[in-house]
Amino acid sequence: MWIIAAFALAGGLAQLVDGTLGMGFGVTSATVLLYLGVAPVTASAATHAAKLPTTLISGIAHWREGNVDTAVLARVALPGVLGGFLGAVVLTNISLESAKGWMSGLLLFFGAVIFARFGFGARLIPTPRAGNTALWLSPIGLLGGFVDATGGGGWGPVVTPSLMTVTRHEPRRIVGTVSAAEFLVAVSVSLGFLTGAAQHGIPWMPVLGLVAGGVLVAPFAARLAGRLPHAPMGTLVGGLVILVNAVTIVAALGGLPGWLDVLLMAALIVVTGRVAWRAWQREKSERAVATLVDS
Repeated sequence: MWIIAAFALAGGLAQLVDGTLGMGFGVTSATVLLYLGVAPVTASAATHAAKLPTTLISGIAHWREGNVDTAVLARVALPGVLGGFLGAVVLTNISLESAKGWMSGLLLFFGAVIFARFGFGARLIPTPRAGNTALWLSPIGLLGGFVDATGGGGWGPVVTPSLMTVTRHEPRRIVGTVSAAEFLVAVSVSLGFLTGAAQHGIPWMPVLGLVAGGVLVAPFAARLAGRLPHAPMGTLVGGLVILVNAVTIVAALGGLPGWLDVLLMAALIVVTGRVAWRAWQREKSERAVATLVDS
């Protein structure tokens, strides 16, 4: 029972982040499962099984709040469904070691994307800034679905910042549209894993916990989209993902002396906290300026 409670807390926090920032649930959940020793294919399958009810509730909640653009949703979600299915099939057909290295590396990259996006306002994923940007919606969805399946997460880090560039919607509508589309992608990815028989060995107790926490928090997260301080939350999540996956990769390469491991982890925690604090101060200043301009 304590396992369900612990993962319910983790799922609730992950969904709070995902529902307000438009990214984080899959990356965070897959990172935790991979760190606990779950096989990469099983970790991604478990994460997407947990996403089915959480993204459904989240999508409905965002739709009720008026945060969903149905036209953009269709043009992003349908290619995402195809990319997600293909990604699941690919992941079930590569070796365990290759899959673990790929997933840890991909999660580390997306941790850096999230950290840079919210900590410094930077963008590590190039997105188009000119021309007919609507043409980019389908490729964005296709790529987002593929990396989401093969990395256990990645839909949000790919699609959310991309839509912030190619559309003129306010952040809450982008977050809502991405969250709603993620349900369809999760269905497709789950079907892909079922095709590859990756459902065997899924740790259902943690999945139930993730589902319980995510479903409970999803409606509140949709309501809070655009209201909570995004910058420090995103920075802390990105730092956590970087830390855990860096440890996994270093261990796979032979590891470091214990004292150096502790020193590096402590340094990363301190840096993350400092960047999160500065990001919070920057966001407060920007909101204060925006309030003055509006008034």
